Amino acid sequence: MAEVKRRRYTETFKQEAVRLVRESARPVAQVARDLGIPDNVLYRWSAEHRQVEARGSTRATLRAEAEALARVKRELARVTQERDFLRRAAAFFAKESR
Repeated sequence: MAEVKRRRYTETFKQEAVRLVRESARPVAQVARDLGIPDNVLYRWSAEHRQVEARGSTRATLRAEAEALARVKRELARVTQERDFLRRAAAFFAKESR
């Protein structure tokens, strides 16, 4: 089975493709065919562009925020475990010193 290579597009190309869709009266599928890209890709780029305009966030920024949140949650869990361990150790040594 042949290995399919995934094509990468520059951000400038994506912006220009979305601009063509928005400014022309042609359907998205026609613009995609003219540019030689799958129409579902152009639909997704258009949706992302609308999302950026509406909320100011892209999938990449949302993914980065989710990764940061997961990292902070892991750190909180580790620190909580350390705190609980130190609490138990302090209680143990307090009993021993009596």
